[in-house]
Amino acid sequence: MTARFADARPAYMPTFTSLTDRVWFVAIHVVMLVLLLSAGTAHATSRVKDVAGFEGVRENVLVGYGLVVGLKGTGDDLKKIGATKQSLLGMLERFGINTRDDRLETDNVAAVVVTATLPAFARQGSRIDLTVSSLGNAASLQGGSLLVTPLVGADGEVYAAAQGQVQVGGFTAQGAGATITRGVPTAGRIPNGAIVEREIDFDLAQMKSVKVSLHNPDFTTARRISDAVNAFLGTLASVPMDPGTVLVSLPEGYKGSVVDLMTDVEQLRIEPDQPARVVIDENTGVIVIGDDVRISTVAIAQGNLTIKVTETPQVSQPSPFSEGGTTQVVPRTDIQVDEGADKRLAIVNSGVSLQELVNGLNALGIGPRDMISILQAIKAAGALQADIQVM
Repeated sequence: MTARFADARPAYMPTFTSLTDRVWFVAIHVVMLVLLLSAGTAHATSRVKDVAGFEGVRENVLVGYGLVVGLKGTGDDLKKIGATKQSLLGMLERFGINTRDDRLETDNVAAVVVTATLPAFARQGSRIDLTVSSLGNAASLQGGSLLVTPLVGADGEVYAAAQGQVQVGGFTAQGAGATITRGVPTAGRIPNGAIVEREIDFDLAQMKSVKVSLHNPDFTTARRISDAVNAFLGTLASVPMDPGTVLVSLPEGYKGSVVDLMTDVEQLRIEPDQPARVVIDENTGVIVIGDDVRISTVAIAQGNLTIKVTETPQVSQPSPFSEGGTTQVVPRTDIQVDEGADKRLAIVNSGVSLQELVNGLNALGIGPRDMISILQAIKAAGALQADIQVM
């Protein structure tokens, strides 16, 4: 039995003469494994499918106009919304009911816009979700049902037919002296509310090449994807065409199986690269700073002149039993001026990291609004090695 196990020893496994040699062998291999794992996780990698998609494999938007009925007095006012009245009359006429001479005063109907997204390769008979939004002055779509509504694409062709019960998350409650609203009661969803009636022709089997389209175009990322594909296939089948597109020709082993090629390519892991960028939202004061943002040595001082004026008027009353005295309002004004004397000049060294930059700006005791101005001033001084994108 012992000899049998000795014969099964791998070729690289040495023969140990002592316990010390065995311990050293195991220790060295553990260190090597730790180094390999740390080297593999030094840079964050992503799958190709997370940073790019395939040209032609895309969704399409659909839109339609319809009527929601069955509302409990929360629909459009037909006297003010003529489109709803005309749509209601036209619908009744299609059923052979002539109400042109009648006076319609119902408030249980609302005109709505229906939107949906047609997934790639959606087949006839499959169902898709809908979003229903009020078009008139309806107060709520709660409890309403959408009548049959054709959904058209950008080419004007009908691709799906919608109908179903509208699900509304918001609500409105009203009393004699107060009204409360939660969420948006004039918009809702219909899960699986549309049936696909027309397919979009796209034959993958006849393709001789596929194009990988990057979500965020970048030269470095495109070349890394191309290199990863070539290394996986073992041939020069991929080439970056531009920052946003990588062309992958169909290798011999994937003839007639484009799906297999797409599956293998999208599972490859690469390290995406993006230019250093600072994104600023002026409306909300949100600042997003990329990890690669660097600045040169710069001195920053921030101080605002603040003038606080407080009015505390006082009432002066005449003495009791005095003749001819009147009540007077005497103004009392307190003015305080803060010139920012406690704000000091801070130096931010060259080549600092994102964390050091944020810590340095926070040390000045400034808020997001002032930080936006400081970042823009640093960029204007030529000390910020990054692009500033203002939303």
